[in-house]
Amino acid sequence: MVSLKDDYLANKDSFEKAGITVPTFNQTDVISQGIKNPVWVHFGGGNLFRGFHSGIAQSLIEQGELPTGVSVIETYDDAVISEIYRAHNNRHLSVVMHADGTFDKTLNASVAASYYFNASDSESFEEVAKIFENSSLQVASFSITEKGYNLTDSAGSYIPIVQSDIDNDPHHNLPKNNMTALTFVLLRRFKKTAAPIALLSTDNFSKNGDKLRNSVLTIANEWLLKGFVPQDFVDYLSDQKQVSFPYSMIDRITPNPSEEIGTRLKKDGFDDVEIVHTPKHTNIAPFANTEEVHYLVVEDNFPNGRPAFEKAGVLMTDRETVNDADQMKVTAALNPLHTALAIFGSILGYKSISSEMKNDDLVNLIKNIGYSEGLPVVKSPGIIDPKKFIDQLLQKRLPNPYIPDTPQRIATDTSQKIPVRYGETIKRYASNPSRSTNSLEFIPLTIAAWLRYLLAIDDQGQKFEPSPDPFLEPLQRKLSGIGLGSTNIHDQVAPILSDSRYFGSNLYEVGLGDKVEKYFVKLLSGENAVSKTLHETLEDKSHFK
Repeated sequence: MVSLKDDYLANKDSFEKAGITVPTFNQTDVISQGIKNPVWVHFGGGNLFRGFHSGIAQSLIEQGELPTGVSVIETYDDAVISEIYRAHNNRHLSVVMHADGTFDKTLNASVAASYYFNASDSESFEEVAKIFENSSLQVASFSITEKGYNLTDSAGSYIPIVQSDIDNDPHHNLPKNNMTALTFVLLRRFKKTAAPIALLSTDNFSKNGDKLRNSVLTIANEWLLKGFVPQDFVDYLSDQKQVSFPYSMIDRITPNPSEEIGTRLKKDGFDDVEIVHTPKHTNIAPFANTEEVHYLVVEDNFPNGRPAFEKAGVLMTDRETVNDADQMKVTAALNPLHTALAIFGSILGYKSISSEMKNDDLVNLIKNIGYSEGLPVVKSPGIIDPKKFIDQLLQKRLPNPYIPDTPQRIATDTSQKIPVRYGETIKRYASNPSRSTNSLEFIPLTIAAWLRYLLAIDDQGQKFEPSPDPFLEPLQRKLSGIGLGSTNIHDQVAPILSDSRYFGSNLYEVGLGDKVEKYFVKLLSGENAVSKTLHETLEDKSHFK
């Protein structure tokens, strides 16, 4: 048996016997350089980083293109750092799962250091601040999910932790929110060297760089009003030649670690397979399982230089092309399909995405959303063919039984995803004189299914637990009293369907509110109404008979 903490250079033969490829570099050198002269830090130490970004870093280190390791900065869960990263010498096993059942297994040693970035750990907070003070730092990347950038609640007011950070001088009270904490370490950088830096969001939503920029500048301007920071600091953050916020499009299905995968790894001779379920409900393991197919498209805007990302397969291009690629994926070719499977799959009781792909109605549903409703109004990015992208998704990626992804994981934070995944397509139809929102059927059906999902009642009439979502409780309160058999639902759903925060526009004003209501009533008509309504709608409206 081999373990992550074993000397992989001295015991290369043992790792090879277990089918594991090991690095050719010495991690000690990577760690030393990463601490002395940091180049790249990453916020968010979860499965996506371990399944994607860290592999990019390792490839560049192997090629001699990156002299330092990446410092991982976890903003949410301290147990991820203590029980996973530091417990295994900041190493993990990367497992790429092919559709034919074969695995590519690689020991990843690209992480130089790991930190829990929180005011409760002042020592780690200071270490992160010192990294940012170092002018050698070129890029800070992020995979902290959409909600990690949010500053306000459902009413548009600052959430209490953000308001507290705004009201208190950060020089005397360490900020507790991750966006305010980020702004503070940028302030430390400005005061120490004012060196340029790129802040690269790689989270899965459109124009992610703008959202990160808006959050940072909002905090900086609030502190300016209170006299905590100088105008020069706000000017520094506002100057793209000093602090850039590149767009990116990222795509790699990286689900929670699978016990089945762990069992196979153990049988192959790998010892570190215990999955950790932290008190904050993070599911993580010494290994990260992910799919073979992946894309990362990045706007090439790095004012302090950057690693040679393109030599590790990253597509470096201009902002418009990134935006087109992201719009293609997030609003038409992948994310809307994923969310539809998550919503319907949760209500219908599915426990894996791959098993949903054996249901002809669900496959037909996402074909209609992707090919028929999304693609006609999305611009091709040129570097990726949209139709081929969906073909690959439907034929190779989603049906892969070795990708242990679940509708429940995809359903997390759905209220944050719908404005982009469906709202952008709706706006394109509403603003195009040659198109009509009346032609949309399966996006409205999916939105109605989301309302049905919020009731937390499955298709058999039994209760289930919805996935975490910051707006779950207020949305459920608005729908209180609606149940199977309800028909008079307008007064309760109208405030939701007219709220542009959820859909990007008022659905009544764009001609879809009434259609969503009608579908919702059908989905409420009794047990098995969800599967029945889906089937009947496909029989009547599908473009794929």
